[in-house]
Amino acid sequence: MANTKKTTGKRRGPKPKKTEYYVDPRELKAELVEYYKHGDCTPKLGDMIHKIAHGLSYSSNFINYTYRDEMVGDALVKMYTAVTNKKFDIESEHNPFSYFTTIAFHAFINRIKKEKKHAETLSQYKEKIYEQEMLDSTDGRVYVKPMSDDIDTDFNE
Repeated sequence: MANTKKTTGKRRGPKPKKTEYYVDPRELKAELVEYYKHGDCTPKLGDMIHKIAHGLSYSSNFINYTYRDEMVGDALVKMYTAVTNKKFDIESEHNPFSYFTTIAFHAFINRIKKEKKHAETLSQYKEKIYEQEMLDSTDGRVYVKPMSDDIDTDFNE
């Protein structure tokens, strides 16, 4: 039998081209040159820095973290510090977009490490307190923490 299924709807064409960056590196470099000359951080420069941090937070590496706002905040602080300390070499041919994206990336990684360490500390504390509560029972019951060898898997005997 021949396939008689009709296709309805519009035919898909090629996807529209995305812009390569959400911040144009040439514009960012021009804003940095202005800042280095006059020392005034323009709202446009601040917006560009914010777009870099915010855009990177939607990367597949970072999208599912619950503390994404803290990651963006840390990145903003690090990037603004780099701008105020004039860390980017204007005379070089390097891309300022990639420079600040790298700063944001490392700030994100550092925040993830801090949050992981905090979660591990909290987990260890909870385990310790739970054990103490179970062992310090005053009503005559005693809790014995089972060892992996003490667990009997055959209940039918």
